[in-house]
Amino acid sequence: MKYARDSRPGISHEKTAQLLFEALPWIKNLTGKTIVIKYGGAAMVDSKLRDDVMSDIVLLKIIGVNPVIVHGGGADINAALKHYDIPVEFKDGQRVTSPEAMEIVREVLVGKVNQELVAAINQHGNLAVGVSGADAGTIIAEQLDPDLGRVGNIVRVNSGYLESIMANDYIPVVATVAAGEDGGFFNINADVAAGHIAAAVHAHKAIFLTDVDGLYEDFSDKDSLISNLTLAETQDMLDKGEIDRGMIPKLQSCIHALRGGVFRAHIINGTTPHSLLLELLTDAGVGTVMHSTEAAYENDTHPHPLGVFASRLVENLDE
Repeated sequence: MKYARDSRPGISHEKTAQLLFEALPWIKNLTGKTIVIKYGGAAMVDSKLRDDVMSDIVLLKIIGVNPVIVHGGGADINAALKHYDIPVEFKDGQRVTSPEAMEIVREVLVGKVNQELVAAINQHGNLAVGVSGADAGTIIAEQLDPDLGRVGNIVRVNSGYLESIMANDYIPVVATVAAGEDGGFFNINADVAAGHIAAAVHAHKAIFLTDVDGLYEDFSDKDSLISNLTLAETQDMLDKGEIDRGMIPKLQSCIHALRGGVFRAHIINGTTPHSLLLELLTDAGVGTVMHSTEAAYENDTHPHPLGVFASRLVENLDE
């Protein structure tokens, strides 16, 4: 005996069909393209948000995108350091990483966080491969500052291993531990690593998931969210010191990616459900996008009704 399937509340079949039809230009534009996604913050700590983000990445893979995930794991590192009575110390926003702490960082990023993300993706099929930045010399670093200990400055990214993983139709999930030129290991800021990897793999887009909605002209004024910037405007804001301190590494990484050939860089709120889909598959978007050229900016600002329909559909995805 057959029964009628339940319908999603709040959106008609006609609107759903229109959404799918109008999504085609965005899907067509993304198919075959590489997108580097920096993942971290509260979206990583909350297991429900983590699973949603991983599901969205699987959907992007299904429609033909080649995602590369680059992750940190600050909360888990802090908890592990506390467990082993190792001091948690920061200087100028960078984690001070003693040789003893570096061992814990490796254990947490590579052995725990990375494998949890791989497992969350592989619930949908065997799609993800866990990677340490030290694997196959993917990320090579030198010491950034003696006062920071084993914190690395990226010397180069060898993209061959990541490209071979993608060529075999898998999603690389990269833990930001680098191989040191001195034979040791270095802890790498995940934003910095994502920008360098995006440039190295010639990504179409670099997306930075964070805990805020994007870049603000004045962080205290939530109505001052900036939707679009050119590379020159982004650099100008950074040079003038108009950026909230916590956003500086992300903007520097966006600039590095754009100057390295990445077409667009996005900063979006990873705590907004399905923000990846809203940013990539709607014109309205949900964050700040930085364009590599004036032409890229002009071609990305045409209004399209998809944003309305997509937003309404996403509101019902979790019901």
